[in-house]
Amino acid sequence: GLFGGFSDTKIKPMLKMAVSRFNMASNKKSAIMKQQMREISKLLAEKPPKEEKARIRAEALIRDDNTLEAYEILQLTCELLFERIKLVSTSKTCPEDLKSSIATIIWASDRVDIKELGEIRKQFRAKFGKQFDKEAFENNNSVCNERVVAKLSVQPPSAFLVQQYLIKIADQNNVRWKPKQPLKADELAEPMAAPVGYSVQIAPGSGLVPIATEVSPPSSAPMTMIPPPAPLASDTVSELGSVGAGSAAAGTATMDAGSMPPVSSVAATAMVHEDDDDSEEEDEKKNSYGEIPFATAQVVGGIPPVAPSDDPDIYIPPAPGAQRGGDSKPSADEFEDLQSRFNNLKR
Repeated sequence: GLFGGFSDTKIKPMLKMAVSRFNMASNKKSAIMKQQMREISKLLAEKPPKEEKARIRAEALIRDDNTLEAYEILQLTCELLFERIKLVSTSKTCPEDLKSSIATIIWASDRVDIKELGEIRKQFRAKFGKQFDKEAFENNNSVCNERVVAKLSVQPPSAFLVQQYLIKIADQNNVRWKPKQPLKADELAEPMAAPVGYSVQIAPGSGLVPIATEVSPPSSAPMTMIPPPAPLASDTVSELGSVGAGSAAAGTATMDAGSMPPVSSVAATAMVHEDDDDSEEEDEKKNSYGEIPFATAQVVGGIPPVAPSDDPDIYIPPAPGAQRGGDSKPSADEFEDLQSRFNNLKR
């Protein structure tokens, strides 16, 4: 012990200090892991969820969880060696019941951030030789604790374990989340696949995300065609001239707002009065022509008789020449009067 050999008085405080160091490191990692879980839950709660980043954070969380588990086992191992240090100091070779514990401390000395383990390793190398130290450090014949070796391994966790961590974290933080890409059967035991960016938002810096608009296909329903009005017989307007023919063609069209209502060729002689003065003038003309019952009216010039209207504002005079008999033609004065009425109606 004086020249750097094994000393139980030196190794005992190192073991005791290592136990305290493991305890402090475990508490620190536990606080960090709680913060990591909150951050992962926030990533899963975003719209859309940042699933790939959450998986990477979950892998780091699993590694810290494994390290914390290994710390607990190594802490127990140090406590056991502290209690049995008298047995170690009096034995020329490593006791069989402590070989796995001592080899595990030597193997983990360079794999954890507990500097006291390096000093403990030097003491055991001085006690049991360099060959024992080499075999323990390389874990020959799997002499070290299998659970510690597995938890401190550099191999990444399986994709199934990462997904289970994410599901548990989302459930504990009341986050409604399901994996966007479910794992296949051959991917469960494999490490998590490298991110491809499916959860990365477009234009995350500016926030100018283009809005996808779906253009609905054109409707295949046939258009409803409105049949044109049936053409009128040419002899219905032969006696009325060009003005009467124009009124017949416009019989089915809608006139502009504020204009006179449409007049068909059948009621070509109908007159709409605009004011009371015109109504009085037309009443005098109506008395001069007289009334002809609709049932006894005759067809004059190919124009069928028109039923008298019940509307007091509309006056339908008899056909020109009806008072003189069905075969007589209207006089020139009557025809000119009728033509001036159509011109007024057209305006």
